[in-house]
Amino acid sequence: MSDSGQSVGRKRRGAGRPTISDVARLAGVSPITVSRALRDPQRVSQDLRANIDVAVRTLGYVPDPNARALASSRADVIGVIIPSLTNNVFADVLRGMYDAINGSSYQIQLGNSRYSPIEEERLLTTFVSQRPSALIVSGIDQTPTARATLENAGCPVLQIMESGPDPVDMMVGFSHRKAAEEIVRHLWHAGYRRIGFIGARMDPRSQRRLQGYRDALEPLGGVDPALVTTTPAPSSVSLGRDLLRDLMSRAPDLDAVFCNNDDLAMGALFECQRSGLDVPRRLGIAGFNDLEMMAAAHPPLTSVRTPRYEIGYRSVRMVLDAITGRDIPERVIDIGYELAVRDSTGGPVLSQ
Repeated sequence: MSDSGQSVGRKRRGAGRPTISDVARLAGVSPITVSRALRDPQRVSQDLRANIDVAVRTLGYVPDPNARALASSRADVIGVIIPSLTNNVFADVLRGMYDAINGSSYQIQLGNSRYSPIEEERLLTTFVSQRPSALIVSGIDQTPTARATLENAGCPVLQIMESGPDPVDMMVGFSHRKAAEEIVRHLWHAGYRRIGFIGARMDPRSQRRLQGYRDALEPLGGVDPALVTTTPAPSSVSLGRDLLRDLMSRAPDLDAVFCNNDDLAMGALFECQRSGLDVPRRLGIAGFNDLEMMAAAHPPLTSVRTPRYEIGYRSVRMVLDAITGRDIPERVIDIGYELAVRDSTGGPVLSQ
């Protein structure tokens, strides 16, 4: 036996009975994957099963029937952690979740992280200690501590609002970066050339929208830093007004602006109306999320329509299927988005 093998053996004899986390660590996978491979091997790829089998034999792991019985004694609760209870975006997500859970024996336990990674860690620790049947968390940017908590939660885990290459378990969302890139290209094709970006709070999803803005403009001549203004302050309509005013003072030739969200876009529209700037002929305006007010504005405002209700509904139906052992053919779902093109991006006065 190699020195490393002797080290593992000595460690296990001194540490007591090997755990599923030990197996996961040795196999290079998450405890959720190990648990799934042991319960239902057909749900795990052949290569993963082989790695897990080697780790089980190396450590001498034997599933504890008492632990399994305890693991099955979980609360009929689905823990949900979102970053805001006042943001209309998440209100729509929650509406979908509550519609999906209606008629089942499960309840939603809600946590508000307030966009704080540390608060998300604390909530996850609390939720996991209460042994929920499943966990749903917003975003893909958990801290290493939060990620480890999710991987060791021992229940189905689903991340929402984004799509990405490395899910903890399951995922339902869309690409904020691609959506932003597409709406900026729309502004360019409409005839706008000096396209700015205003953003608030700048959480990871907002950062990806800013990157999408840059991705769209890079092959079209590059990004002028003078056309970008952001702040860590919470988003609001009045902040959108102030940010556009600041941007126009620094870049008076600005002819369009992509706003990180609809509140900012509405504020930008109000500033244009206050200062007598014609929308869309003098300034095009586009937002993100397509809240109800965008279609009701004058002129109606272009935005990225995000499927918030569908994300909430689909996420709960997926974890309910996982809890009851139903087959889930797609564990990562990119649910997509749409451009809601309206009068606010109809083209500048000189467009042909």
